[in-house]
Amino acid sequence: MAGEPQDDCLFCKIVAGHVPATIVRETETTVAFRDINPQAPTHVLIIPRAHYRDAAALATAEPALAADLLREAQAVADEEKLDSYRVVFNTGAGAGQTVFHTHAHVLGGRGLEWPPG
Repeated sequence: MAGEPQDDCLFCKIVAGHVPATIVRETETTVAFRDINPQAPTHVLIIPRAHYRDAAALATAEPALAADLLREAQAVADEEKLDSYRVVFNTGAGAGQTVFHTHAHVLGGRGLEWPPG
């Protein structure tokens, strides 16, 4: 069921404290932690505590929670002292989503080319 923790979800396990992560920020609705395979000097993932498969599902079901992720992206960028940064939501396997729990990537600390790979 949408919003409910999933037993087979890596990010739900991080939220529950069953899988370790280098957490950089937590709020009532979100958790932010360092990516284990960083693609930039700063690469932080921000996830909702509630489980939604992807950004589209989250935005449809709980737009206020989707906004929380974007506010946290700014907070992470501020704490990491990033002058510029990129926020990425991969939606679907074809776009590179590998964990099917909504997450925003905050990338910064180097030049980011456009278009992305």
